[in-house]
Amino acid sequence: MRPLTSQEALDRYFLEARCRILDLAAILDRIDRGGEVPNDPRIGQLRQALDVLRWDKPGRAEQVQMIFSLPYDADWPIPKVRS
Repeated sequence: MRPLTSQEALDRYFLEARCRILDLAAILDRIDRGGEVPNDPRIGQLRQALDVLRWDKPGRAEQVQMIFSLPYDADWPIPKVRS
């Protein structure tokens, strides 16, 4: 199967993207109406992610994922698998 052309992707996903952006705008409005959120790093993460969305190059999804991810820790315990 061939990848979508830019036009095909825009035609297929425009309405979904518009809906998600409107949802995000509504969430940010709710946060703003509640007053200032002092020293909450999640607000900074949201702002960073929004800045990444403005990039005009590939790699946005990966970069946004990294913003919301914890840094790697070699000492993380390996989860036990249930039988």
